[in-house]
Amino acid sequence: MVDLVPVDADGWDDWFASPQEAEIARDQAGRSGLQVLGVGFAAADVPGLLVDMADGGWDASAGSLPERLNRREKFPGSGERQLGFELVGFDSGSWHTWTCIGGLVTDVYQATGVQPDPHGLIQNEQDARRAAQWLTDSGLGDPKVFLWAAALLTEPRERPSELEQ
Repeated sequence: MVDLVPVDADGWDDWFASPQEAEIARDQAGRSGLQVLGVGFAAADVPGLLVDMADGGWDASAGSLPERLNRREKFPGSGERQLGFELVGFDSGSWHTWTCIGGLVTDVYQATGVQPDPHGLIQNEQDARRAAQWLTDSGLGDPKVFLWAAALLTEPRERPSELEQ
């Protein structure tokens, strides 16, 4: 989604403040087939993520993801369907996932017994956090990712049609 909307003057993509804002931007971009997902992080992971994002040059201006994380903005997860957890790490302006870096899924499974479901997500939060901690401690993956975190992914529940409202 962030690739479909303009970037700010510094070149950073914006994260949307709500699923509704993302859906509006998606629809205005003429890409109604794209899925809008919510992403949330555990409060315990936020300080480390903020350090990584600041070190990577991500501006903490009003409305930015770092600023909202720093405010401990509540995750808008009520009324959304939880899909599972993705292991992510931040590196100089971009996010890496454990499934996109060759061999990490196998390494994590061999070390922790944690593996993704058929959709590539971990369904249990404790397993996801344990796997993220192991990845952080192991130093495997992209050498610039110092902290791995378990990101909860959600999707908005189907909205009722106009006839059902």
